[in-house]
Amino acid sequence: MKIVIAGAGEVGTHLAKMLSNENHDIVVIDPEEKNLKGIDNLDLLTVLGSATSFNILKEADIRRSDLFIAVTHSEDTNITSAMLGKKLGAKKTIARIDNKEYLFPSNKEYFESVGIDHLIYPENIAVRELVNLVSQSGTTDFFDFSGGKLSLFVLKLEENAPLVNKTLLQTTNGSANLEYRAVAITRNSQTIIPRGVDTFKVNDLIYVISSQAGIKELMEFSGKEQIHIKNIMVLGGSRIGIGAANQLENKFNVKLVEQNKEKCFKLAGIWNITSN
Repeated sequence: MKIVIAGAGEVGTHLAKMLSNENHDIVVIDPEEKNLKGIDNLDLLTVLGSATSFNILKEADIRRSDLFIAVTHSEDTNITSAMLGKKLGAKKTIARIDNKEYLFPSNKEYFESVGIDHLIYPENIAVRELVNLVSQSGTTDFFDFSGGKLSLFVLKLEENAPLVNKTLLQTTNGSANLEYRAVAITRNSQTIIPRGVDTFKVNDLIYVISSQAGIKELMEFSGKEQIHIKNIMVLGGSRIGIGAANQLENKFNVKLVEQNKEKCFKLAGIWNITSN
């Protein structure tokens, strides 16, 4: 896949590193030479200039791109370059935004009509990750699929885990009705696709797919304690802090701490906020 990335900041650089390792044809555009020098050791091409320039986009061979991702620090640059990218031949375009109202369904339709297929709002992503981490506090990491019906859990096995020194077949007891399945093991930087005779060891990272009904049993079987959280303190009344508090308040007792008194007064009618 040919992918053009506008912006070699933190987000653009991270994307470039991940995608270049997956054998994609990557081109990164940035107006700052110092930013491009930070990624010149990667297997990709760089173009110095503004992604809102027709000539620069053509130099990046935008007409043959399968995906154009605009993640500069400027929302205006991202929107403009994504629109131009689509007009010049990019099959799919993604733009990073800072204005949440752009995500409203009626507004998203407008962006689609001018050639922007997807919008990225970083604060929403951060809030979702925070809420997910709180909801699954006993895991190392996890990812939801099918609208949360299935989840991929990453668990590190400690010495007290009932799974340790048992084979995959022993842990299932031959049952075909389990709500979870181990799909991979990482051991000493090597990935193992487990079969019935493979044994779980201390410090293994195991990847398990589970339904919601199997989460409790999975935690017990892997020796992980599912921490029951009741009270949550969120430090900072930023957009991320406010968004997280808004989503968590229906399940937990949430207190938002903000040092700016004026901001506290504005939010005091919504949450229990402490000024510090």
